[in-house]
Amino acid sequence: MIINHPLLGPRDAAEFTYLGDASLLARPDWQSETAAGDFDAWLHLRDNPAGEHRELWFHEQGDRSWLIVTRNTLTHEITGVEMARDGAPARGTDT
Repeated sequence: MIINHPLLGPRDAAEFTYLGDASLLARPDWQSETAAGDFDAWLHLRDNPAGEHRELWFHEQGDRSWLIVTRNTLTHEITGVEMARDGAPARGTDT
């Protein structure tokens, strides 16, 4: 699988480490009254989608950047790649 890195161009997926669902970037507010339940759900409840999915990938064997890769989990077709800092939600917002 080839990941088209936004800064470095096409790279082999072997250079990257898959780190899970990109929704993990939307960390719950630790000061909220429901923080315990929110963090429990954030940490333990995961979807296992069939189809298009936004994922976190770390360029471990390269520039050590974090990417959000939009990939079809059935075909492995990559339809989008962005730097994680550009696709991360602002604090206090949901994805």
